[in-house]
Amino acid sequence: MAEQHRPHTGPSTGPSPAASPAFVAALRSAVRGASDFGPAARALTTMDASNYRRVPLGVLAPRDADDIAAALTVCREYGVPVVPRGGGTSIAGQATGTGLVLDLTRHLRTILDLDPAARTAVVQPGVILDDLRAAAAPHGLTFGPDPSTHSRCTLGGMIGNNSCGAHSVAWGTTADNVRGLSVIRYGGEALRLEPGGGTGPEGVDALVASHLALLRTGYPDLPRRISGYALDALLPEHPGGPDPVRAFCGSEGTLGIVTEATVRLVESPPARALAVLGYADESAAAEAAPGLLPYGPLTVEGMAADLVRRPAGLLPRGAAWLFVETGGATPAEARAHAERVLRAADAVDGAVVTDPAGQRALWRIREDAAGTATRMPDEGGTSRGSAAGRGGEAWPGWEDCAVPPARLGAYLRDFRALLAEHGLRGTPYGHFGDGCIHVRIDFDLITEAGVARFRRFSEETADLVVAHGGSLSGEHGDGQARAELLPRMYGDELVALFGRFKDLWDPDGGLNPGMLVRPARLDENLRFAVLPKGPVDVEFGYPQDGGDFAGAVRRCVGVAKCRTTEASGAGVMCPSFRATGEEAHSTRGRARLLHEMLAGEVITDGWRSTEVRDALDLCLSCKGCRSDCPVGVDMATYKAEFLHHHYRGRLRPAAHYAMGRLPQWLRLAAPFARPLNALARLRPLAALAKRLAGIAPERTIPVLATETYSQWLRSRQGTGTHVLSTDRGVALWTDTFTEHLSPQVGRAAVRVLEEATGRTVLPPVPGLCCGLTYVSTGQLDAARRVMRRTLDRLDLIPGEPLVVLEPSCAATLRTDLPELLPGDPRAAELASSVRTFAQYLEDYAPDWTPPRLDRPAAGQTHCHQHAVLGDAAERRLRERMGLTGELSGGCCGLAGDFGFEKGHWEVSVACAEEQLLPAVRESEPGAELLADGFSCRTQLDQLAGRRARHLAEVIAEALPVAGRPPVPGAGRTPGRRRRR
Repeated sequence: MAEQHRPHTGPSTGPSPAASPAFVAALRSAVRGASDFGPAARALTTMDASNYRRVPLGVLAPRDADDIAAALTVCREYGVPVVPRGGGTSIAGQATGTGLVLDLTRHLRTILDLDPAARTAVVQPGVILDDLRAAAAPHGLTFGPDPSTHSRCTLGGMIGNNSCGAHSVAWGTTADNVRGLSVIRYGGEALRLEPGGGTGPEGVDALVASHLALLRTGYPDLPRRISGYALDALLPEHPGGPDPVRAFCGSEGTLGIVTEATVRLVESPPARALAVLGYADESAAAEAAPGLLPYGPLTVEGMAADLVRRPAGLLPRGAAWLFVETGGATPAEARAHAERVLRAADAVDGAVVTDPAGQRALWRIREDAAGTATRMPDEGGTSRGSAAGRGGEAWPGWEDCAVPPARLGAYLRDFRALLAEHGLRGTPYGHFGDGCIHVRIDFDLITEAGVARFRRFSEETADLVVAHGGSLSGEHGDGQARAELLPRMYGDELVALFGRFKDLWDPDGGLNPGMLVRPARLDENLRFAVLPKGPVDVEFGYPQDGGDFAGAVRRCVGVAKCRTTEASGAGVMCPSFRATGEEAHSTRGRARLLHEMLAGEVITDGWRSTEVRDALDLCLSCKGCRSDCPVGVDMATYKAEFLHHHYRGRLRPAAHYAMGRLPQWLRLAAPFARPLNALARLRPLAALAKRLAGIAPERTIPVLATETYSQWLRSRQGTGTHVLSTDRGVALWTDTFTEHLSPQVGRAAVRVLEEATGRTVLPPVPGLCCGLTYVSTGQLDAARRVMRRTLDRLDLIPGEPLVVLEPSCAATLRTDLPELLPGDPRAAELASSVRTFAQYLEDYAPDWTPPRLDRPAAGQTHCHQHAVLGDAAERRLRERMGLTGELSGGCCGLAGDFGFEKGHWEVSVACAEEQLLPAVRESEPGAELLADGFSCRTQLDQLAGRRARHLAEVIAEALPVAGRPPVPGAGRTPGRRRRR
């Protein structure tokens, strides 16, 4: 007889025990999908996007419905709880648990049928919302609900939470758009749910019939009532009869596991416009929202000025705004509808935006709010969020309530007053047309006193929401965050009925226990409780996190923008996840592993962890997350920090010695460039060298310059001073790549800079290095020595510019230098002086006219430039030159030493194939191939056989030379420095 373990039905009090060998063996013999009970798999699924953390036994990726049924049968036999998980973006804790996690995104992500005539689709639970919308788009259709996580959330998760999104005023919640469900109960029984059909397991009909009065009077009437079970959908007078599908939606995986869903599709207007309305304050915007609903908008979204951290751009005057989207058969019709809204609105100011790019920019502010609202600007130079004074962290917990739209203005005033009473800050925003408010609040969830205040505030806010006739959850579900407080909303009798309903579906209590009924307390299982109480000894300064590495790791709130399967536009994050599809290779996954490393419960060997090392191994250090992650997680820095500690006092991989110390080796090799190049062309010797250096055998060793950039410049200028002083000329940084591997870039830059400014490029200072290769391989002691030597040898005048041609070196000087040497004021001065080639020309030769080329361009914006430096100046310079077309985003996949390192070839190629290589292949004949980064140029050369050039090379080639007429359109007004 199998061993029996009762599932956990109440709060967890500590880390989950390991799965028994008998259970693991039984499960693996019953299913075809892969299961993993190791530390890494468990660590990756301890958290979702909430404040909560539970340690599961393991993770199963079922292949089909039969696998799910078999797994649930085994789990019931052994008393193991089950937690279904989609994108893991739930904000109330319902995607965490102590049992077996079912990863429904690995295999169950097929759109089984799409019927344009019937306007329905049949999907598996792991289908990503954007994938369904893309499949429906050619038919002019879409799935109406669209939460801000649409690029990574799954249909199964949306059904579990009854998700909504910005377009619910037009198309309703997920429950309004589901027509049928195939589900499996704990124990393996399959059921089919359809509107007007059976109400579910035996006993549900009788339960409803015996409580008709309570079900008819116990629910508030509002569009965003998500809390609790929707038992009122089972009333006999429900339109179309009892609707078990609607009752199941929003059940948070506590009743059954969805294996297939039939969903409704709606017509997507061919054209859309956006009316942006400015109001004096948040309450004025909230009070105006209901009056716009009769105009049939697609959205009525609201936010206040405290959410907007970057230049407002297209935002009109005001301290709060409504985004009112309208649709039409034509752009003119959509615009006319938006203008009608604008005329009807009693707004301080307003604008109608029809340009798709402009609309995307505005929506991006709103969609990133769940992340940007997590980091609040400090007031008066002090930090909030913990007793230790760590920077303005804000958290969910009360991000999700809803009140009747007509009550929203009054509710917001009362809510702001309650925040002030408790000494808390938050930035409300959300679906004003439906009365649903999102907010992140700077709770202290670390100290005992802070957690106690979190509880008091939650209880009082629940009472406030109920007083305004609202729902504790308006979109995200109850989970652990709000389920304890449901009696305040529904009363004890109706909540007890929820428990009886749950027991009819799941009498063993094995499905997602602790959610909705018999919940854990809202202040238990907090994910911060396991982190170190004191500072962690680290090398980087982490200035944005008060020097606290745990605070830096805490930045990841789990919204999983890094899990998108396609890079959007110029975006970069997260190329390794898109290449492998593995959670461990996403920014979120790596942050979770680091969190568990610090916690020490699942990952127990700290900095020596092989699980963390293996996950970070495929991190390209592209820095894309630094800019693209809504909360600014900087995994490249965390990786360097980890590698430093992991290998301290130990033998490192060969690539760390070879490529991590590349500047040193290239300086030694420079006098022997010709014979070394000849030897590298001999395949047996090249293969041996690559094997010894840890270089991928598929790679070609780059050719060394037989004349370095410094040798060329000195021969051109004669011996000069080694002191960089921009009073005497242009200070041009001599990076390792330009010096030894692509001196033609430096030569071109010298010509252009001197032509544009009329000033001489100063002689190079020997032995300078930004420390990039040492940082990227975690050799931080060596990096600091190199950086200090550089600061000792430089003599830049404060405030004067330093031109850096290689984007990765510029990014290192701008960010890593001051963060590794936070106590050296020279580091900050040097960082602030860094300019890219285009930035320098724009600022210090504003009247110079570059040559006009008038041809298309293709290529890549370096990922470090995108993340740290920005490419606005480069775009403007290309436009002035007549170079048309956009450069691709993403990462080239070479990324410094990453693509050269043995074992990284496949991922490196996959990253290049995502955007860069297709863009180059599809470029027009005669297109100029641009890539300012040495890695990007090398990747194109080795994978596509195409030569790309730095922008400086392209300009230099087009400049007039003696004996040759100037290029038409080229010319120069004597350069001068723009006064700043």
